[in-house]
Amino acid sequence: MSHAGMLIGLAIVVGIAGWSGHVLALPVAFLFPALWAFSRSRLVAAAVSAGYFLAASRGLPQGVANFYASDLWPGLLLWIAASSSFVGVHAALWTKRPGRRRALRYLAAAVLMALPPFGIVGWAHPITAAGVVFPGWGWFGLAAAAAGLLAMTTKWWPAAAIVLGGFWLWSAATWTPPSLPDEWTGVDLELGQSLGRDVTLERQQELLAAVRRKAGEGARIVVLPESALGFWTPTVDRLWRHELGGTAVTVVAGAAIVGHDGYDNVLFEVWAEGATILYRERMPVPVSMWQPWRGWLGQRGGARAHFFANPVVELDGARIAPLICYEQLVVWPVLLSMLFRPSVIVATGNGWWTAGTSIVAIQNASAIAWARLFRLPLVTAFNR
Repeated sequence: MSHAGMLIGLAIVVGIAGWSGHVLALPVAFLFPALWAFSRSRLVAAAVSAGYFLAASRGLPQGVANFYASDLWPGLLLWIAASSSFVGVHAALWTKRPGRRRALRYLAAAVLMALPPFGIVGWAHPITAAGVVFPGWGWFGLAAAAAGLLAMTTKWWPAAAIVLGGFWLWSAATWTPPSLPDEWTGVDLELGQSLGRDVTLERQQELLAAVRRKAGEGARIVVLPESALGFWTPTVDRLWRHELGGTAVTVVAGAAIVGHDGYDNVLFEVWAEGATILYRERMPVPVSMWQPWRGWLGQRGGARAHFFANPVVELDGARIAPLICYEQLVVWPVLLSMLFRPSVIVATGNGWWTAGTSIVAIQNASAIAWARLFRLPLVTAFNR
């Protein structure tokens, strides 16, 4: 096998293994910078980047097919289109000159893929593994992971790999999952695509019953998945406040608020005496939800993106970093939230469309890694 073929093959293996959905496997992604750096031409660097990204995001074609009830072709086209930013950035910044220049080029690529606009599709970012290699180190762990990634692009990569591998093995041997805040709990559901679309009273009562069960187990704050309440209406408001009457339970649940030019994907806070919008999603799923071209064409519809709004929200004296679905796959929403010193991460999702893929598992692994990096409790609630 040629040198280029070997690098591309290894990049595919790294993408598959690192983004398998197992949190302790995330540090495998630390090998990508070395494969990129030791490509012998810009074309090979582009192919290596494509192999890694496409392998890491391999669930996208099937997910798109599930979402639109179509064949795989639309998903394949979107999969390839989504990879263009990652491949283009890494190809453009690759250099054959070794040493500090190459490391700085990789640093630029990593930063670009972590922040908007390129970071909007910055999936599979190796820095996500910082929480596995350096759990509890916070911003120092992030800096140490970044230094490790840069070292992997230099001639000192074997030493860097040994050091990072040592920290990884120690972390795996002593690994503990994030804690759950006292009196908080999340509710996982298996209601498929009917969640948020079934607006019957029976469905609302089913969700209320799940909340009551958790309250009976001692929970005071119950988190339901993204889209659990469907479109928020005065009728839904009255029903939930009435049914929660006489209890001390607060429900955090996903819903949609429709406006004249689109809708907001939100988390609602609901209790016996009232209900209010707790959080507006900063980064909805591009294409299927966030469709900015509609506004450019004078059309309406799609989810609004509140890019830098509400990085943390207050609930019951706690500072919450909310992450809805897609926000768990990219870097900048969680890092923006961490700047405001939250006390808990709340991660929700409605992953019915990911059936047959590892996307929800990858989302969960990413949320766990970030929670462990910053030593924060984590509450999750997903629908499949």
